[in-house]
Order: sequence, then C-alpha cells, then structure tokens
Amino acid sequence: MPWTRQHLITLEELSLAEIEQLHATAAVFKKQLLSGTRKHPALSGKTVVNLFLEPSTRTRMAFDMAAKRLSADVISFDAASSSTTKGETLRDTAQNIEALQADIIVIRHAASGSPLYLSKILGIPVINAGDGAHEHPTQGLLDTFTMKEHLGPLKGRKVVILGDILFSRVARSNIYALTKMGANVTLVGPSTLVPHAFTELGVEVSHDLRSALADAEVVMLLRIQHERQGSSHFPSLGEYTSMFGLGPINRGVEIDSDLADGDRSVILEQVTNGIAVRMAALYLCSGGHPEYATLLD
Repeated sequence: MPWTRQHLITLEELSLAEIEQLHATAAVFKKQLLSGTRKHPALSGKTVVNLFLEPSTRTRMAFDMAAKRLSADVISFDAASSSTTKGETLRDTAQNIEALQADIIVIRHAASGSPLYLSKILGIPVINAGDGAHEHPTQGLLDTFTMKEHLGPLKGRKVVILGDILFSRVARSNIYALTKMGANVTLVGPSTLVPHAFTELGVEVSHDLRSALADAEVVMLLRIQHERQGSSHFPSLGEYTSMFGLGPINRGVEIDSDLADGDRSVILEQVTNGIAVRMAALYLCSGGHPEYATLLD
C-alpha cells in the first residue's frame, strides 16, 4: 500500500495500515541511529521549518534532530521570535515561510485545528507537533512504537492511561492509535479529568487506580496540564497524588523518582524512538515510499 498523505495532522484519520507503515519506517531509521549511521540523504536540499508557537523542548529538539539526520536544512521559529507577537496572523506567517521556499512546516500551536488550517492553504507538507488539547500525532506514534518493541502486537493488550485525560492531546492521539491496533485501553483519574464521555471512543473509564492497574501491561502517565485548565479540576496536588500518583514529569506528583528511573521505565528510550518516528513522518510526508524503507539501511 503506497503512502498517499502529504500531511500528518491527526491519528484519528489514519488507518491501521498507515500507522503500521509509519512504525515500520521508524524501525528502519532507529536501526540506522543505533548502528552509528549519522545521516541519510532523503531530504538533502530540502528545508524544514519548525514553527513552534507554543513552548516545547523535547518535541522541538526531536524534530530538529530528525530533519538533520535526513540531511535537511532546519530553521526554527518560536513564539518569542515570531512576527505573530507583533500581530501578524498565522496565515501570513505560514505563507511567508512557504514563499521563502520552505519544503515542510512542522507546527506546534495552542489553538486546536491550526495544523489542519495550514494544510488547507499551503502547498507544502504540514506536520502537527501538537495543537491545543486536540492531538499530538507523533507522540502517539512513538508511544505505540515503544509498546510494540516490548510487547509485540498490541491486540488484546491492556494499556492504562493515567492522569489528566481531559486536557491531554497526547491521550487523544494514543487512544486513536491504540484502539485501531486492538489494544484494550482504560483511562484512569479523577472524574473531573476523566469524564465518562470518553467511553464513546471505545475505551473504559475508571476512577479506581488500584483495580485498573491490577492486570495492566502498560501504564502511561500524563502530567497535569495546568496551562490548559481554566480552573483547578481537583482539590489539591496532595489529594491528587494520594489517589492517583504512582509511588509517594512533575516528579513527586504523578510519579515517584524511583519509578521514573526504574528498570521498567522506558521514558529515555522513548526519546530515541521519538527521533526515529519523526524521521519517518518527515520522510513519508515529503514523498518517500514506504516500500523502499528496507533499502534505506
């Protein structure tokens, strides 16, 4: 099946076959990274613009590294240096970037729907690096890629997503990917952050951490999204930790340091996987063929 998408906006619209194509291509690139191969010429001569109008460290660095590993030139904008601070519209900013002969735009924006909007008005690939509380597709891809590396096929596996589901774009992307892959997903947290309405997405909802963890094979922790909450959705951090924290990241709130640094934690492994997955996204959306992926190494 050929890859036909120019943009990567949401995992909700991807088929299982497309998710598997992205994973397979990422696996090839990860093999290269671990073998010491520093660069592949797939994007040689192309320019990738990271338009990050919302704060980011890991995602921005991973996209920057991924583009450079594919031999692209990289230009990074952030909210402080962008003309949007002077009142320029997102449309004008993006169209000016395209007019400067950029080949791909990676956008992170606080407004849900921003990447989709740009994909409708630009003629170059747009990749969503996180839009409001909507989606974070490459994060969902790297999370599921990591799970597959450890567990194999995810069909029938129980995955628990714990924490601030309501305001989490990461949770939404993972829900779409995991359910397409056949995993049994349970969302856990206080009722204010994990409303029953999420069951409409084909997942279970629980407010009892102990019972939810009883037979879980993967536990994904989400930090509290303070920046997206207009008001507090739980009485105090102490109460949240006592009911839904693992152990006695916001270390000490969602997870204890001993667990975060323990031998079952794959947090740092995901950093490397994040580069490989974003290399796959950039490669495929720029016209790379998944059937040639095995030839890349």
